[in-house]
Amino acid sequence: MNNGKEYLVTLNVPPDLEEAVVDNLLVLESEHGFSSFIVNSHDHRNEGLSLLEQVTGRQKKIRFQMYVPEQGLPVLLAQLRQEFEGSGIHYWVLPVIENGFI
Repeated sequence: MNNGKEYLVTLNVPPDLEEAVVDNLLVLESEHGFSSFIVNSHDHRNEGLSLLEQVTGRQKKIRFQMYVPEQGLPVLLAQLRQEFEGSGIHYWVLPVIENGFI
C-alpha cells in the first residue's frame, strides 16, 4: 500500500501531439514515470474528424496514464493547460485506493 494520497491521471492526446506530451511528462513525471498506448476514441461529436474517422466512428488517440501524488497534481494540470491550451486533450483524474507490485 502506498503512503500519502495519489491520483491516476489519464490523458487522451491527438497523435500529432504525442512527442510534445512525452517531452513535458518526462520533465514533470521523471520520478514516477508514465505509460502510453494507442486507443480508439468514440464520440458522437464529429468535430475535427476526418471523413474516414466519421465513417468508422473512431479516432486514434494516444493515452497516457500516470500516478501523481496529491501535491503534484495541481502542478501537472497547470503545466499541461499552459502548454496545450485549446489542443483538445481530454483528461480525467481518479483517486488511487491502492497500488504496488506483486
